[in-house]
Amino acid sequence: MRKISDFYLFFLNFVLVLLITGTSHAQEKELSQQAQISILTCGPGAELYSSFGHNAIRVEDPIKGKDEIYNYGTFNFNTPNFYYKFASGKLLYSLSVSDFKRFIYTYDLENRWVKEQILNLQQEEKEALYQFLQRNRLPENRDYKYDFLFDNCATKLPEVLKDVLQDRLHFSTDQITTHFTFRDLIHQNLYYNTWSSFGIDLALGSVIDREAQPLEYMFLPNYVRLQFDNSTLDKQAFVTKSKDILVYPETKNKTFFFLSPLFWLLLLFIATCLITYKDYQRKSRNRWFDFSLFLITGFAGLLIFFLWFLTDHSSTANNYNIFWALPFNFFVGFLLLKQKAITLWLRPYLIIAIVLIFIVLVLWISSIQVFSPLTSILLALLTIRYSYLYRFYTNKKAKTL
Repeated sequence: MRKISDFYLFFLNFVLVLLITGTSHAQEKELSQQAQISILTCGPGAELYSSFGHNAIRVEDPIKGKDEIYNYGTFNFNTPNFYYKFASGKLLYSLSVSDFKRFIYTYDLENRWVKEQILNLQQEEKEALYQFLQRNRLPENRDYKYDFLFDNCATKLPEVLKDVLQDRLHFSTDQITTHFTFRDLIHQNLYYNTWSSFGIDLALGSVIDREAQPLEYMFLPNYVRLQFDNSTLDKQAFVTKSKDILVYPETKNKTFFFLSPLFWLLLLFIATCLITYKDYQRKSRNRWFDFSLFLITGFAGLLIFFLWFLTDHSSTANNYNIFWALPFNFFVGFLLLKQKAITLWLRPYLIIAIVLIFIVLVLWISSIQVFSPLTSILLALLTIRYSYLYRFYTNKKAKTL
């Protein structure tokens, strides 16, 4: 009887293993033979965050009723301390899944083009990629630390495909014949006379002025599309078909001139020249103008200092804009607001400030850091005002208004 009982238990375990194996095998086959996986590339939008376009993965299976978008470019506005984490580079981005029609509807409303590349994948490769995405979408796996240049919604796609397809996927770089820096590539999507372009050149440091390697171009969505068109899987074309889903003309966002940084900086330059000339004639100093000028440049310097030293952003390091936007100006401005500013240290401070401006010019000419063309206006007006203030505090008969 004991042998019969043991045999019975063995038989039940054997059946149970078969059922479990069969169930897991059935779960693995989640896509039909008609399924296809494609890469979507979306054109730039009007806002700064959308100026560089977007990429996503589409999984379409008409037999299983699937038409899903896998999007690595989402984040949660309800994250605690959202604005601080965003500014300090600590905000986590996530993989989200949405319906294709809802995804396309958004881009249609914004008049942004969308192109699709259908990937040349065998059934087992589609299954492997789909299973990877299913695991990656789990709450414990979906978050990642965003980096503007090296870990974003665009770079995630080649990374994911390489993880699944390994060395069978080959990225040819023969189509890249240019020698652009990261800053050059960024400005391909921006019009120079906008606050967005000026702000980016102010916030990002010299680290983005090195030449980007061909594969590093893929931090921009459109270069991901171009790269996939020039890639192979097992020596076969990686993209079998490309098509337009939404067709809209691509336009760079320009700013109305009277709202542009060029207009306001020219206005500030003219004001600096007129006020300085007037002060020179009167042998005086307009303390409210000096307070404003030092406060603004000092605040810019504090922002640059914060982005360089107190955040996790890789692209804001070694930012030599801090040589003309001196953080100490913020505090000096309040001292200059007084009728009788302390002059013991002020003249050496002004000499140092002028020297640093000339160092900025050397860095610019030597291409160690490329500054915004609009920065030249700021360098000129600061040199004029610093030089006058040095002369003013050298003249004992001068007076403050």
